[in-house]
Amino acid sequence: MNGPYRGRFAPSPTGPLHAGSLVAALASWLDARAHQGQWLVRLEDTDRERCVAGADQLILRQLADCGLLPDEAPVWQSERSPLYQAPLDELVQRGLAYPCGCSRKDIELVLASQGQDRPRHSELIYPGTCRSGLHGKPARAWRLRTDIFMPNRPLAPVDIKVVAINKGANSMVGWQDRRLGAQQQDVATEVGDFVLKRADGGFAYQLAVVVDDAAQGITDVVRGEDLANNTARQILLQRQLGLATPRYLHTPLVCNAQGEKLSKQTGAPALDTGAPLAALNVAAAVLGLLPVADNLGDALASWVAEWRATWLAT
Repeated sequence: MNGPYRGRFAPSPTGPLHAGSLVAALASWLDARAHQGQWLVRLEDTDRERCVAGADQLILRQLADCGLLPDEAPVWQSERSPLYQAPLDELVQRGLAYPCGCSRKDIELVLASQGQDRPRHSELIYPGTCRSGLHGKPARAWRLRTDIFMPNRPLAPVDIKVVAINKGANSMVGWQDRRLGAQQQDVATEVGDFVLKRADGGFAYQLAVVVDDAAQGITDVVRGEDLANNTARQILLQRQLGLATPRYLHTPLVCNAQGEKLSKQTGAPALDTGAPLAALNVAAAVLGLLPVADNLGDALASWVAEWRATWLAT
């Protein structure tokens, strides 16, 4: 991707930062500083039901306590909804998105009738029920067709490291992750037609993040490995909308004693930023960085130099 480096940290304000989210925040900040670029913060709060009042300001305070200050004023997705409607309208007009009247239960029943059991904790693969019309049901959501590939611009040059996106029902999206290496996903068969606008009228994460990354000129996305599964969907959307594809780096996850990803859902405690250097040293260790016992500023400077030596060429 051409142009100066612009990265971002994009937490959902469903609660305070925890040790796992600090790993992603620190990695994205270090990558921006190592590339002498800009680092932005975006609050991804489109799912209002899951957001906790005051969590956004708490997150910003936690980041500031750790010396992780954005180069531009933070933005909130909930204030950017008009940006998301136009791309959705374009996809509908081009026959790439359609209204869906299926509830979660409807999808489960169809999959069960086809003999498909959903593995525990996995997503429902949408069977394309409403591609041919609503069949008398009211529209609940809007979905992207994954069985059609109609890019809105030529494929990008190889320097952005997108391996391939092929036409057809077996369309495969490939990309080169800076840490995980070559990745690929058959979006049509592994995900199905995914939601762009939810039944509650809110815009879905996949559409909002793609539009915001483009609008903010994001060149590099550094985030947790749990989000790597979203990357193929986002690249597919970028191609369909004629938007540039950032470089991606997915960081290691922090797990609890049961081996589960540390998250609010698994009871992760709030990050204690009363001792920010101690918290950052834990995050740095997950990223393979050496511990630093000096003051906060010296620690961050040391980790920037270490990160530059390891990741600048990727």
